[in-house]
Amino acid sequence: MQPEFWHKRWESGQIGFHLGHVNPLLLAHWPGLGLPAGARVLVPLCGKSLDLAWLASQGLRVLGVELAQKAVEDFFREHGLTPERSQQGAFEVFRAGSVELWCGDVFALTAEDLADCVGLYDRAALIALPPPMRQRYVQHLATLLPEQCKGLLITMDYDQAQIEGPPFSVPDDEVQALMAGRWQVTELQCEDILGESWKFVQAGVSRLQERVYRLESL
Repeated sequence: MQPEFWHKRWESGQIGFHLGHVNPLLLAHWPGLGLPAGARVLVPLCGKSLDLAWLASQGLRVLGVELAQKAVEDFFREHGLTPERSQQGAFEVFRAGSVELWCGDVFALTAEDLADCVGLYDRAALIALPPPMRQRYVQHLATLLPEQCKGLLITMDYDQAQIEGPPFSVPDDEVQALMAGRWQVTELQCEDILGESWKFVQAGVSRLQERVYRLESL
């Protein structure tokens, strides 16, 4: 996906991928990771997700990475916050309290940027990328995140021939193959969410499953 695609989606308000509530799978399964208060958590391709504020409310330091500046600005405005702004390498950093949103390309992150990130929450990144970029993304994070990192990955699984992404279908066998060698992957829950997704119903999609995985670095 080219950056212009996402910029246009945000500018035109075509953000059906944005949830108007905290993701129930995050609420159900994040506490089980047992991350200590003050731990730093990476949230790639975060948009203006309400999950960011929820993670911060759990005493965590949140590092969100988002390409579209409008999404970043909307997050702080909608939460009544005025962020401090600074530059960190290729990123413009917006910071308020325990939430930092880095505006820029996730592939520009360095190991130094993520040196103290012991948590990962991916609800929107892997499923936003087409296959070649998915592999590059997973390998990129694998080289940057420190050992002893753990987190949650949420994916969608459907017949990609019935509707174009994004969000893209990332079936379980692909998740296992992508994560092999770097992460221990445990499927925690699989939900049928077709009835909640009018876009997919309207397109004639026959099934739509949302899966959540626990990731622990090897």
